[in-house]
Amino acid sequence: MTHDTSTLAFIGGGNMARSLIGGLVAQGRDPLTIRVAEPVDALRDALAKDFGLRVFTHATDAADGASTWLLAVKPQVMRSVCESLVPVAVSNPLVISIAAGITASQLDRWLGGGRAVVRAMPNTPSLIGQGVTGLFATPAVSDAQRDTAAALLRTGGPTTWIDDEALMDAVTAVSGSGPAYVFLLAEAMRAAAERQGLPTDTADLLVRQTIAGAAAMLIQAGEAPDVLRARVTSPGGTTQAAVETLQAGGFETLLDRAITRATERGRELSAAND
Repeated sequence: MTHDTSTLAFIGGGNMARSLIGGLVAQGRDPLTIRVAEPVDALRDALAKDFGLRVFTHATDAADGASTWLLAVKPQVMRSVCESLVPVAVSNPLVISIAAGITASQLDRWLGGGRAVVRAMPNTPSLIGQGVTGLFATPAVSDAQRDTAAALLRTGGPTTWIDDEALMDAVTAVSGSGPAYVFLLAEAMRAAAERQGLPTDTADLLVRQTIAGAAAMLIQAGEAPDVLRARVTSPGGTTQAAVETLQAGGFETLLDRAITRATERGRELSAAND
């Protein structure tokens, strides 16, 4: 149970913010210590109704006096939102951003400089408490503020600190974009199963549960992926035939190229937002 009485302001009330708020309230945080700024009436009203939060239309109204800000707006509007918050940033809040492709130095500069900024990269499974988040802190962030940031993001799943912000683009490429790679694998497996003659509903169940089960084993078994793969791959059997076909087709090389390209794209987006 958490009994944090400091004020937390969410700037943006979309899906990720809603998920984190839900997790915090479920853990026992007083909803009256949470404020949300959200310009869309329907989203704002739903947050107030569902969680009993204080909601606002304008970012400055929610942020003013709050000890922690969580910026959950789209990257393309982040600069204008930050610049609007400069007058109320004089209180030196902890600022946490979950916007992809926006660097901590950009955020710091847009907020007037010298701010305690944590850049976070959660992924979409965080919406159901099964995500993972990479975190990077500027030197102005205290140990207590690091703990606050990690605790907040842990409502969506485990967190890991990254010491070099340049590596946040790789975090984005692996875990931020990663669920899409798994979904693409599921699409391809289901289509192949149907081509082998399996009914759609059967193929769908087999693929979903196989991926879910394999993922659970990766987490619970505590063994390396290659060890788990070797265990299910009998010499001369069906699995070996399939794995060798994937490897001959350049499966690992293709995935390496995909993650490299996603990393590069993250850098490009950061530069475009500067």
